[in-house]
Amino acid sequence: MSKRGTNPIQLLLVDDHKVVRVGLRTLLGGIEHIQVVGEAETTASAIREAARLEPDVVLMDVRLPDGSGIEACREIRAARPETRVLFLTSFADDDAVMATIFAGADGYLLKEIDEDALIRAIETVAGGRSILDPAVTQRMLAKMKEHSVPPAKSKEESLSPQEQKVLALVAEGQTNKEIAAALGLSDKTVRNYLSNIFQKLQVSRRSQAAAHYARRAPK
Repeated sequence: MSKRGTNPIQLLLVDDHKVVRVGLRTLLGGIEHIQVVGEAETTASAIREAARLEPDVVLMDVRLPDGSGIEACREIRAARPETRVLFLTSFADDDAVMATIFAGADGYLLKEIDEDALIRAIETVAGGRSILDPAVTQRMLAKMKEHSVPPAKSKEESLSPQEQKVLALVAEGQTNKEIAAALGLSDKTVRNYLSNIFQKLQVSRRSQAAAHYARRAPK
């Protein structure tokens, strides 16, 4: 469930196919704790509606008529980082998955997903965690490892043992609060560790730090 408590999760639907948006609205309309607050069918309208509605989660396709959901994701997260972006697409290309992560997305699902799994995914990202479709997770991790380079490895080796523990939990999708509880630290200390990690790895997002960790993880 979302960390927003009893308030419903505010959801913006972004897909260029009206039948898909109608289907999703119908599917989610009966879910008490999820409220569809708007729809968009282009990159421009997605950015505009996200700014106007300030949803908790944007459920978005990768391919849009005037650009891509990746571009929209980057703009939406830059303008309002607390808005989460969850991709729902039939486009399973590994490069697209990587691009969404580096644009700041919180999840990537294929449209073959069933109703219950979709609802759980929306709850997961609304609660501050990340999710990937099992069908693409292993391929994506393998691709990260394949494209790892020595400079990235040397950056990770500069992390202290405690910073490495924090990074491992970030890669699992845990929130600052969950990391603090797991390691017996305060939230402020976790934020400080994350700041140091970001600086050492030369990244600015949790997803980018997680990608570094995936490249370092043993095959």
